[in-house]
Amino acid sequence: MSSEAQYASYPDLSLAQHIFQITNPASTLQARQASLKLLQDAISEHKMAPLYRHLAHPVDGVLNSAGVGSVQRPSSAHSSQPNEAASIVASKDGAIGVELAWDEKLYEQLQADNEKEVETHEKEEKDAAEKAGETEVQAAKGKIAEFWARVGDKNKAIAAYEAVFEKIGVLGTRIDLVLAIIRVALFFGDRPLVKKNVERAQTLVDSGGDWDRRNRLKAYQGLHLLTIRSYNLAAPLLLDSLSTFTSYELCNYSALVIYSVLAGSVSLKRVDFKAKVVDAPEIKAILGDGEEEKLSALTGAISAGPGAEDEVMEERPPSRATPAPAAVAINLVTLGQSSRGHPEVETAVDLSPLARLVSSLYGRDYRSFFIALAGVEEHFLSQDRYLYEHRSWFVREMRLRGYQQMLQSYRVVGLASMAEDFGVSVDFLDRDLARFIAADRIPCTIDRYHGKIETNRPDDKNKQYTDVVKQGDALITKLQKYGQAVRLRGSERA
Repeated sequence: MSSEAQYASYPDLSLAQHIFQITNPASTLQARQASLKLLQDAISEHKMAPLYRHLAHPVDGVLNSAGVGSVQRPSSAHSSQPNEAASIVASKDGAIGVELAWDEKLYEQLQADNEKEVETHEKEEKDAAEKAGETEVQAAKGKIAEFWARVGDKNKAIAAYEAVFEKIGVLGTRIDLVLAIIRVALFFGDRPLVKKNVERAQTLVDSGGDWDRRNRLKAYQGLHLLTIRSYNLAAPLLLDSLSTFTSYELCNYSALVIYSVLAGSVSLKRVDFKAKVVDAPEIKAILGDGEEEKLSALTGAISAGPGAEDEVMEERPPSRATPAPAAVAINLVTLGQSSRGHPEVETAVDLSPLARLVSSLYGRDYRSFFIALAGVEEHFLSQDRYLYEHRSWFVREMRLRGYQQMLQSYRVVGLASMAEDFGVSVDFLDRDLARFIAADRIPCTIDRYHGKIETNRPDDKNKQYTDVVKQGDALITKLQKYGQAVRLRGSERA
């Protein structure tokens, strides 16, 4: 089985990010204009007539808000599904401050170019069927599938990939075809289709997939789980992918680092967070303080071994501390190597807010933690199509994590003192904690009159005793029912 990835060129998922960006109210006008230019260039270069229509058509285009153009948007065979449109764009109002203009002549020209290319591929398939073997026929069909994926026709691309899948017997190629279908579904935000094919790919890999495809699938699974807010399941997969990442058709390495750190920060226990995020060599090489620390991580001098014994904090954190130094923007060109040995060219990314989030959370510097969390929301959660929808949930869960981490070490904490440590007002802290207490997320009570917070530590022994009694009662009930059934059968035999 060849380990060389096939059908990995299309679709270009970075285009989906640009489509999202031009509809994102949180992005700057300059960023929206740059994304629009890149999208227009890609449509012209790759002859993307179906995608152009899907986005910019005056009636059916998902970038047009209701009422734009001379007619209202009717429901038709060409109209996008509501859930799909909502996933590919950030705002229902369409493009903000920029416009992907509809040009009928351009569309007709792109369509004509598409028809010519389809005819060429179909002729190649016909010639292969007459003069060559089945391998050449399937190669020609694969070109047709990649063509539809390239020009942005979701339904035809998936149908073409499925047609090739039915005739191909090589397991590695079958896995690559399913991964290509997953990327088409990701491009258009079709989560049910992504879920179905991730499970399908896992079945194929379990039946004998090679090492490279097993590792590539981890990144696909992790990203899918991220989009459906299963951060606790996504974190181990994404973190495991860091050291063996080759799925550059899915995302670049810096994006994988961001997804991994965010998923790990919100879901891992403190000991695991220390080992897999704070001290992980792959992450320390990107987020570490200073060049020496990054170099040590890359050369293996820093190990992600144990050493997080301080799960329960002994001392109260200082109320004020100097924030961790900002990590400079890092060009990750030398870190990302594609599966074919070519460096993945990436734009330099300023990961300093992410680095401060990790260091301040683990270091119990809660004032800096809240500031870093705001920076992460602004620079990452609000700018990425996979994270945008869950940004409010993530920020809320991270605030909860900070509160839980501080309160777990104390019986009584002053409300004003805790508000000072977090850099917020007493009223804000009171309201925020009240929501989590009402939802049984934090075991404590607030005494506003005396200005204190009292934690209610769960009694593990009493809980275990209660669980044993409940389980014992259930077992006794089942045994009694079983005994009655046995007696009845015995009387029937008599």
